[in-house]
Amino acid sequence: MLWAGLFFPPQPFRPMTPTRQLRDLLNKPGVIRSLGAHDVFTARLIESAGLETVFIGGFGTSASLLGLPDVGFLTLTEMADAVRRMAMRVRIPVVADGDTGHGDLHNVVRTVREFEQAGAAGILIEDQVSPKRCGHFEGKHVIPAEEMVLKLRAALQARRDPDFVVVARTDARAVEGIDAAIRRANLYGQAGADICFIEAPESRQELERIPREVRYPLLVNMLTGGVTPILSVAELGRLGYKIVVCPIESLLVAGTAIRRLLEALITNGRVDLPAEEMMTFGQVKEVLGLAEVMGLKDRLVKN
Repeated sequence: MLWAGLFFPPQPFRPMTPTRQLRDLLNKPGVIRSLGAHDVFTARLIESAGLETVFIGGFGTSASLLGLPDVGFLTLTEMADAVRRMAMRVRIPVVADGDTGHGDLHNVVRTVREFEQAGAAGILIEDQVSPKRCGHFEGKHVIPAEEMVLKLRAALQARRDPDFVVVARTDARAVEGIDAAIRRANLYGQAGADICFIEAPESRQELERIPREVRYPLLVNMLTGGVTPILSVAELGRLGYKIVVCPIESLLVAGTAIRRLLEALITNGRVDLPAEEMMTFGQVKEVLGLAEVMGLKDRLVKN
């Protein structure tokens, strides 16, 4: 062992940070599952279910935090605060929606550093014109590809942790067509983006074509009710996608459940729904980690 140390000096210790976790997942074979969380409670549920990552998107955050649609209302500080609250309460990597970088190149730098400091393991940056709108809304516009490349270079240079993942999203499919979107994705990958993401493909044929023609790791968005056909995680993995995100479904399900609760209250005057329709109080306390919180004093006394 001593002789080995003379020729092969020990490698520096790299703690298993969320960014390192995400890098390891990207380097391993297999597809990564991610569900969008519109609040921290949902993120805790996602982690407890065993998913590898959690995604915090602009649509769900704007709806949850502001009660407004995803058309550019969220500020950088509001989104960074939402990321911070989520990253503090889960151990799995949080991948956060950075929209357009919230402005020009200087704002991109600040956005990356704010998200890094908030505890995100990765960020999505898109090539829409600011103010942006949800990727499955009509009326989108994109900036020139060369301008997006500069944004990506700014983002990559801004990160302090080399494991922090930068995802380059293009919304060009709806504006310039699938050929242009594929060209942009390859250009963004060539510029150094860790993951490429073509938003809103409009057919199964396009979903199949993208992994054949984009030479970089790919993220795909499975938005229920959007313009993209829904395929299973396993099928998308076989096609060649690395990360599959279901971005707003937790919000959609929550909306339906709360409407059902309201209907019960209005119709029956009580809200104690059947067990299959609602969690127990005890289950909620478990998800929130009540026992761990309340046990702090005892642990301090024992130490």
